[in-house]
Amino acid sequence: MVQRRIPCFVIADGGHARFVWPAEDNALRTREAMDSTTATKRTSDLVSDRAGRSFESASPSRHAITPRNDPHELEKQKFARVVGDKVCELNGEAAFTEVILVAPAAVLAGIKDALDTATEPKVVGELAKDLVKVPDHELWPHLKQWVRPVQRL
Repeated sequence: MVQRRIPCFVIADGGHARFVWPAEDNALRTREAMDSTTATKRTSDLVSDRAGRSFESASPSRHAITPRNDPHELEKQKFARVVGDKVCELNGEAAFTEVILVAPAAVLAGIKDALDTATEPKVVGELAKDLVKVPDHELWPHLKQWVRPVQRL
């Protein structure tokens, strides 16, 4: 028996994600979307304190200690893991037979790191681009190697 091919396109950036499937006529349609609750917050809302202070070793001067991580980048990494977990959840529901990840390189790496061993083999393609704001009807030129052209019924 021939298994029907069901591709799912995960289109994400650091704060937004869309899950897109081809319709019956191969037109791409967003079925689900996610937004990060912290993507648009100010740095002061993400961290509780100002940077710490330290004494100068040669004088009584004090200097601020630069934080080692950018809070916005940490939130983007957390969101990428949440998207990866959602992809694993969809795989558990048998919502697709193959998945294509589309995201900027750093986010793409975070999503891939969050995938479990059952979902990882179903990743058949990756595209390091930010296509979150591209409407569904304009996605095909970017994803044409994984989906056939639209067939008007």
